[in-house]
This record gives sequence, structure tokens and C-alpha cells, in this order.
Amino acid sequence: MADVADFRLDLTRPGFYLRPDYFEVLADLRAQAPVLRTLDGSWAVSRYDDIRSISRDPERFVSGRGVLINDPLRSDGSGGLNTFSILHLDPPVHALYRQIVNRQFTPKAVSRLEGMIRRTVDEVLAAVPADEPVDAVEYLASEIPIAVIAEMFGVGDADRAVFRRWSDAIIASPDQADAAASAPEVGQMAEFLIAHIDSAATEGNDLLEILKGAELDGRPLNSIEIMGFCLTLLVAGNETTRTLLSGGMEELARCPDQRRDLALDLSQVPTAIEELLRWVTPIQAFGRTAVVDVEVGGQEVPAGDFLVMLYASGNRDEAAFGPTAGRFDVHRPVTPTHVAFGFGEHLCLGASLARLEARVFFEALLSRYPTYEVVGEPEYVPSTVVRGASRLPVVLAP
Repeated sequence: MADVADFRLDLTRPGFYLRPDYFEVLADLRAQAPVLRTLDGSWAVSRYDDIRSISRDPERFVSGRGVLINDPLRSDGSGGLNTFSILHLDPPVHALYRQIVNRQFTPKAVSRLEGMIRRTVDEVLAAVPADEPVDAVEYLASEIPIAVIAEMFGVGDADRAVFRRWSDAIIASPDQADAAASAPEVGQMAEFLIAHIDSAATEGNDLLEILKGAELDGRPLNSIEIMGFCLTLLVAGNETTRTLLSGGMEELARCPDQRRDLALDLSQVPTAIEELLRWVTPIQAFGRTAVVDVEVGGQEVPAGDFLVMLYASGNRDEAAFGPTAGRFDVHRPVTPTHVAFGFGEHLCLGASLARLEARVFFEALLSRYPTYEVVGEPEYVPSTVVRGASRLPVVLAP
């Protein structure tokens, strides 16, 4: 166990999540410094109970001053396109916005998409050569969430690759030293979404019709506000699900006995998805700003300070998940609830959709290719938001 004096963490620099001793560091933080002042002046919060407490207390811990580690709202107050994201809204406005589309993302509502998702998964798997190495990120994990989001927005197939490029640019933009580097991609995405929202092509699209017909404080939403909804759904839906699918493939390949159990009994897949979410934790961290002096985990935190909730640490907290918290187990009970989708009022809006996409994907993958292999070292995206593979070489039918 490392000495707490050695914890000189700078969470603002991409790469912390890729340390070879990353999960050991998180365990040491939970044991010795569960609320630690980092080099940039933020607080790293590593215990499950503290993360949940912050998440369900929006009166004292606000999102409107930034939720990303390198959020523009924290540095210069501009926020860029984040200004229009539901992620940055606080009560009571947040609840008003969320109520507009909540019913579209309940488990019952998204279940209507299962047929479309299953067809998409089948098409994607059929298009990939089974007996030669392929990049599972490029040809499997990336294709499915983008196709689903494009279908929900009523966007044609030709724009899927562009959607992914735009989504990647927005995720990367807060971590770039030169903010202008991603500005063209981000601007193109905003222009495309606004033009699409205003076009007649959206007629008959349930999600966009709801947004265009919605009112906020007695007035209709404008195109910029609707674009903010779409932007959040597109980026969050793409990045979270893509990382879950690729990370799930990687972990199941490392645990062939557990993978075999699932392939022999696909009814276990929904429970396994919860364990994959806990283990992979696609979004590694979000933050909140304390608006009053407050105590967190025995540490006095002054008003105005930024707290980074390390979701991956919370998801491996022995106090919550028991002595086997550091072990992957597809048979693990689904309670307590992991924090891979956040917690409280900002619980991920698309959680049910991500679960459905993952279930359909792994059912199809394991029924066709129960012994697929990872045939090279994965490569990962350096980020302060996600810990996901940029490349995962696999052979589906070794």
C-alpha cells in the first residue's frame, strides 16, 4: 500500500486512468485518503457512499459550474456547447428539462427499439469477417450505438461516420490544450443538428416531435435548446455504449469460463451487463462544485471547491460490494446499484437504452461466436472523461 504522501494526483492531465497501477491507486485512496486534495486544487472523492451522497444533494453540490474535470465552465465560464447540455443544469430547471423526454427513455419505451437494435446488431456482425483479425472498436462497438442514435434522430446511414467523428471531437475537446483544434468539428455538429431539427425531415420522428412541441415555463423550446438535448444524447449515448461493448468484450475474453456460462444460458446476460457496467465504468468521473462549506468523508471542503467523483473507484469499493469487489463476476447480485450511470437526479437519461443495446449485442455475439479471442494488446483513449479502448483486435471465429 502506497503512503498517502505519495498521492500527488493531477486529474486534469489525460492519462491517469491508463496508469498500470490505476486500480491499486484507487484502492489506496479509498483506504487512506477518500477525499484528497489534488494538485489542481480539486478534491478526488473515491468512496461509494460519498459519491452517492454528493450526487443526491444538488442543493449543496451543483452542476452548473462544470461537471467535467477540464470543463470550460470551470476555466473561463464559457462552457461552449456545454452551456446547452442538460448535464450542466441544476434544480429546478434541470427537472423541467428532464421531464420533457423522460418518458421516451423508460425501460418500457426503449423496449420498442429492440427489433431495430437486433437488426442492426445482426447486420453489423454479418458484415465483419469472422476468421481474420478485426478492430472490434471500429467495426462492432462503434457501429451499434451510432446506428441506434441516428435512427432515433431520423438521420440517414450516410451520416453515421460523421456523427462518430463529431462525437469523438466533443469528448476530446475539454482535454485539448488548443481549444480551437476541435472547434470546426464541434461547430459542424451544432450546425448540422440545428438544420436537421428545423427541417421537414423530422416530421413523424417521435423524439424530435416531442422536443419541438414541448414548452418550458409556458414557451416552446428554441432550436438551440433542442440541439442541446440532441447533443447530449448523441455524445453520451455513443461514448458510454461503445466503451461498454468494447470493454465487455475484452473482459469476457479474459474470463473464458464466465463467458462460456453466459453463452450456455443467455438468460444470464442482463445480470452480466450490470457487472460489466460496474467493472468497465465507461464514464470514469464527473464533478460537482460545493456552494457552501461542507464536510465530505470527514474532510472539510470550502465553498467554491470542485469535487471529482471517481466512479470507477466507487464501483470497486469493498464497503459497498464486499471483499470480492476487486473481482469480475457475471453472477454477482445486482444490488447494491453501481454508479456507472451516475446517481441521483443526474442519473444517465439513456441508461435503459444502453442496457438494451448491450444485452442484444452480447446475446448475438455469444450465440454466434462464444469463443472469440482478443489477439493483440488493446489501445486506449487518453482522456479525463472516459477509459475506453480506441482499438481492440479480435478474431470472432478463431
